[in-house]
Amino acid sequence: MKQRSILREVSIKGKSLHTGEEVQLTLKPAPENSGIVFKRVDLFGKPELKPLADFVDDLVRSTTIANGHAKVHTIEHVLSALHGCGVDNVIIEMDASEPPILDGSAKHFVNLIQQAEPVEQEAERQYYVLEEPISVTRGGSSLIALPHDGFRITCTSADDRGIHTQHLSLDIDPETYIAQIAPSRTFTIYEDIEELLKLGKIKGGSLDSAIVIKGDKIVSKEPLRFTDEFVRHKMLDIIGDIVLAGLPIKAHIVAVRPGHALNAELSKALRKKILAKAKGPKKKPSATAPAAVIEAGEGTMDIRRVLDLLPHRYPFVMIDRVLEVPNDDELVALKNVTINEPYFQGHYPGRPVMPGVLQIEAMAQAAGILLLRRLEVGDSTIAFFMSADKVKFRQAVEPGDALQVHAKITKVRGNKLATATAECKVGGKVVSNAELMFMLVDATE
Repeated sequence: MKQRSILREVSIKGKSLHTGEEVQLTLKPAPENSGIVFKRVDLFGKPELKPLADFVDDLVRSTTIANGHAKVHTIEHVLSALHGCGVDNVIIEMDASEPPILDGSAKHFVNLIQQAEPVEQEAERQYYVLEEPISVTRGGSSLIALPHDGFRITCTSADDRGIHTQHLSLDIDPETYIAQIAPSRTFTIYEDIEELLKLGKIKGGSLDSAIVIKGDKIVSKEPLRFTDEFVRHKMLDIIGDIVLAGLPIKAHIVAVRPGHALNAELSKALRKKILAKAKGPKKKPSATAPAAVIEAGEGTMDIRRVLDLLPHRYPFVMIDRVLEVPNDDELVALKNVTINEPYFQGHYPGRPVMPGVLQIEAMAQAAGILLLRRLEVGDSTIAFFMSADKVKFRQAVEPGDALQVHAKITKVRGNKLATATAECKVGGKVVSNAELMFMLVDATE
């Protein structure tokens, strides 16, 4: 596939989201292999900045790059539009520090690009083809890039209360991006607005440029453009932020509650690999790899052994004991649910109930132990929980219950990826079950 630029210069004006400044943004054609370049025409010397992970400066509710005294804020939407439309080489001139927010989506930037008319150039487009999985995680958020012949995003978006959980998976090409992703608008939680204002953010924000979530209500000047508009906008941000890697990538990105900080971490990890590949092949690892840390014949495990294997610690250890390992693919574990669990203070006062997400975590930890036991791995390897599917909750789990967790490995691919089924039982009755996916990663990387 050939590289692309634009045929003619085009401009758009508007107010920026965080600084509140009026700004004019102009897209100009650029030669082959020059990439995307921001140019601050309002500053002395008209400094230029490339959107690369090396120059990331601030990631609070937007992506900012800086080089010397020059900064450009909230670059993700215009980068997303360019990446989504397949434009490789362009100069973005701005007479302020932040692009206009417009309606909070990338739709108007897409319209601008189409007005400029993308054109093919002579040089071939270069891609970084991912050869092994990469993962980054922060708390309950994670991003995993998997080898894939194309560019695909699978994303789960959720707030802390789980009211607006949405899930979507799409192969990203210009047609799909323009129709399915670009129109989705940015959004915020009502309770976060005051804190953002204290941080000096969203000075130019309004219902013209964002959706506000207030409890279970949606506050917006127009109806939702998609029933799952929130997860689509999260995908829009990923498409923009991944430009920071420096090359278009061929990969399948699996995202759970992503944000700009985590997107930038993944881009940094990808950029590191891109630069390493440009320098030449890595030396092969020594044949004397660390010995397996789990004995194949180990049938039961007490809490000390569980803590040897799991990276989790208080208050997130959800397995007290491994009761039985009937075969290499199955495991039965125990979690004693007591009133001393810290989450019972708020879930729910007067009628304490174990959160369903922690039941899923218990299933994941049990399956992780089984996966490490089944495969020959090093002592720094952990089973990284990637996704859950077909989750069902059938009965409340309360203090005093003994939660038996049954896990079964269903598929393993190349000692790197695995799927499992799991269920939780109380008194022999199934209370929850799910299908899980894992990746084995080296915790030292």
